Amino acid sequence: MDLTESPQIDPRAVNATSVDAHDDTGSDDDQQLTITAASSNPRMFMLPWSKPLSAWPQDLLVNLPRGISRHVVRFVHVGDDVYAMKEITRSVAEREYELLRRLQKLELPTVTPIAVVTGRHDSQGSPLEAMLVTRHLKFSLPYRALFARNLRPDTAERLIDALAVLMVRLHLAGFYWGDVSLSNVLFLRDADAFSAFLVDAETGDLHAALTDGQREYDMDLARTNIIGELMDLNSGALLPKDVDEVSVGNRLVDRYHSLWGALTDVDKFNPDEMWKIEKRINRLNDLGFDVDELEMKTAPDGKRVLVRPRVVDAGYASRKLLRLTGLDVQENQARRLLNDLDAYRASTWREGEELEIVATDWMREVFEPTVHMIPREYRSQIEPAQFFHEVLDHRWFLAEKAGHDVPMAEAVRSYIKNVLPQYKLDAAVMDDINAEADSGVIDDDATYAQSASDIENDPDAAVWSH
Repeated sequence: MDLTESPQIDPRAVNATSVDAHDDTGSDDDQQLTITAASSNPRMFMLPWSKPLSAWPQDLLVNLPRGISRHVVRFVHVGDDVYAMKEITRSVAEREYELLRRLQKLELPTVTPIAVVTGRHDSQGSPLEAMLVTRHLKFSLPYRALFARNLRPDTAERLIDALAVLMVRLHLAGFYWGDVSLSNVLFLRDADAFSAFLVDAETGDLHAALTDGQREYDMDLARTNIIGELMDLNSGALLPKDVDEVSVGNRLVDRYHSLWGALTDVDKFNPDEMWKIEKRINRLNDLGFDVDELEMKTAPDGKRVLVRPRVVDAGYASRKLLRLTGLDVQENQARRLLNDLDAYRASTWREGEELEIVATDWMREVFEPTVHMIPREYRSQIEPAQFFHEVLDHRWFLAEKAGHDVPMAEAVRSYIKNVLPQYKLDAAVMDDINAEADSGVIDDDATYAQSASDIENDPDAAVWSH
């Protein structure tokens, strides 16, 4: 029995931007530099737009690991901000900017669109490609940079679990991706797990709702691409030997279907089993999702009640922590911090006090003194909430080894000395990652010239150039 009405596109996404990616009538705009920006940063207008991105001066660039892309991508200092710049055709740039703006209005996990720049010309007046500008997602890494570090053997599975959550959230909002892969995602550490963020929406499309066929096609493509990417990691000796690429790809599909069912299935209860509704809501909260409404109808036989929750979005724990402390963190990090807040409340015999008051004291006495100990050189490498979580894990390890409690300050010093250095990427490794990222570019003049030369000398190279 269908409990839903005809779906409509969320009104928040309808007028998300002034850019109309379907308007091809403005040919005059191709002759003049036009910047449509969701930012008031005046330095945006002082960048060398008349130069190809690959020729921008080094003093503007930021050496951060880049993911594999078909286009030229660079990280650029714009005042105090770091932006990701991507050279693409005007129509694709405008369409992707428009889509990202809509997804942001729906509060979905994507990179933040900053600007679309069109009408670029070099000093001789020759046209240059348009530019899509997004904000660098601080503390995030592409999957290849993650595997370049010493990570747990189950890293691949944890990344896949994060991607499954991202896919469900996007599909619930009606977004069809069309090019799902690890390369099109950025990952943030989230306590013992990861959070995934969409970084490339070129092939996507936003609908009022997706059909089962659209969702399954997206997932099948995702599975195929991810198995290929993991095999590529394996060939480069970056994948742990006990990882089965096909099993990991299948895990994505299984995790997706399990989560999708938990969020969308209709439950059938007897009239005297209404307590199960609360159980269903608690299960959704445990998965990190808020419930906005419950739709309940009597089954045609009159003997059962059909219940379907209307899920708002992920972020149950993170919204609670934000309300209590002002900390805006990932969902699993929020769970860990809330657990520590509860432990602090119990250890100080304050269960009877308002949680908001206790949270203020916990911030001042526990959280802030801990994160203030992060060495300056690591403050761009690890989020404060992630640092706090990992220090708690390290403190437990030290206490178990010593057979007694270990002071927090001692645990922090030990963690900084023995664990935190693993967050630094070796300069040579960084260069290798970015060189590999650039090797996938297909729309740069230098790359075209090199590809033509390679094919001329080795006809089989044509297979790899596409």
